[in-house]
Amino acid sequence: MHFPLPWQLVLILLVVLVIFGASKLPEFGKGLGEGIRNFKKALSGEEEKKPERKEEA
Repeated sequence: MHFPLPWQLVLILLVVLVIFGASKLPEFGKGLGEGIRNFKKALSGEEEKKPERKEEA
């Protein structure tokens, strides 16, 4: 499998920047990071711990 050259990666990043705009990139990165994190947890078999809520009266 051929890995893209550095100038090809720059070109791809520029195209993504033009298509999505600079304001959407942080959201895209956050979603990608969460997806990778969840995938790793699923592979390792860990259960997600839900934070306990404290009810205030």
